[in-house]
Amino acid sequence: MKKAIEDFLRIQIKGLPGQATFEVGPLDTVNKFPPCPALEVSLAAGARAWGRTSVAVRCRTENPWSLYVPVQVRVMGEYLLTARALAQGQVVAEADLTRTRGDLTELPAGILTEAGQAVGRTVVQSVSSGRPLRSEMLRQVLVVLAGQSVKLSSAGPGFQVSGAEAKALANAAEGQVVQVRLPSGRVVSGIARAGGVVEVTY
Repeated sequence: MKKAIEDFLRIQIKGLPGQATFEVGPLDTVNKFPPCPALEVSLAAGARAWGRTSVAVRCRTENPWSLYVPVQVRVMGEYLLTARALAQGQVVAEADLTRTRGDLTELPAGILTEAGQAVGRTVVQSVSSGRPLRSEMLRQVLVVLAGQSVKLSSAGPGFQVSGAEAKALANAAEGQVVQVRLPSGRVVSGIARAGGVVEVTY
């Protein structure tokens, strides 16, 4: 049974960031169950192979049985810390970040592991130096604001047109889809770009 659990967990931890390892809890209760030629191992609904969790082991035979086995998954990897105190509204630069290594499963959800996840974003509220950075601490810089007059850049097979004006109907960060209203009243969607430009592809 332990081998079946380990084989299952090896598949589950593939693709996790960092170096993932696992430990299977005690199997003392296994002796209460008859041997099973058709074991099925799974995670509970909504659970994932992360930190302290458990796996369900079921026997699919004429005399079925099931039990839960505790497991612990550790993921050692690098994550981002603030290299200095960051003020609310500040745009994060590479120099504001430092890295450290630890068990990612023991950190709060949304922890950032790559500089690209933080650089260029705005700090939502002031953060002291040496704090782990989480996604909810930052927001993307808005390049288009609702009601703003934007310039359209249109492209399609064999043509490219830019300079037409439209009005943005929502806020958008770089690369996000935003709807704009043309002077004719028609609403189209495009990709928000820096400088109040919206790319519309036909």
